[in-house]
Amino acid sequence: MSDVLYLKIDRNIQAKGSPVYLREAASLVCSKKEIEDKIKTLRLPTPEIKGPGRYVFSVLDVIRAIQAEYPSLEINNLGEADFIITVEKQNTLPDILCWGKTVAVCLLAFFGAAFTIMAFNNDVGITTLFGQLYETFTGETSNGFTVLEVSYSIGVGLGILLFFHHFAKKKGSSDPTPLEVEMRTYEDEVDTTLIEADGRSQS
Repeated sequence: MSDVLYLKIDRNIQAKGSPVYLREAASLVCSKKEIEDKIKTLRLPTPEIKGPGRYVFSVLDVIRAIQAEYPSLEINNLGEADFIITVEKQNTLPDILCWGKTVAVCLLAFFGAAFTIMAFNNDVGITTLFGQLYETFTGETSNGFTVLEVSYSIGVGLGILLFFHHFAKKKGSSDPTPLEVEMRTYEDEVDTTLIEADGRSQS
């Protein structure tokens, strides 16, 4: 009976650059521990990795690299058929510049969101609506600063914080936030597009 290797590779793998070892790219389980340990030290055939970027590979590349050393080994793939190795650009900026970029992005997001909310309120005429509601229920003319405006302003801020709940040290549940879901969806779509584009270029 031949030895069996179970191989599982994720869709997107982070790497520091070439060479990429199999232990970085895949989860491995073999019927013989000594074979498993040796396979983890094998290098993937990644000559096309020249610098930061995303590179598409097939699980067949991994299987060929393994079978070159262990031709009689039975390999079962439990993961992706095609995967991406992402090589991140090494950060060489000083810490103060990194913090400055973070603060700039936060300010842009804050004022951009504030402008969006104000533009929406202006489009729907929220001030006029609140004035009409206040006059209907109280019989008095609104001065533009009533309990409606105050509660609405507080409610918008609290609603955003509770909806995304990023600022709590302990979240109320283990569910991902809507922003995390959207980011994961975007990453999955990017990975799928890169893999399909690579497949078309080779066909």
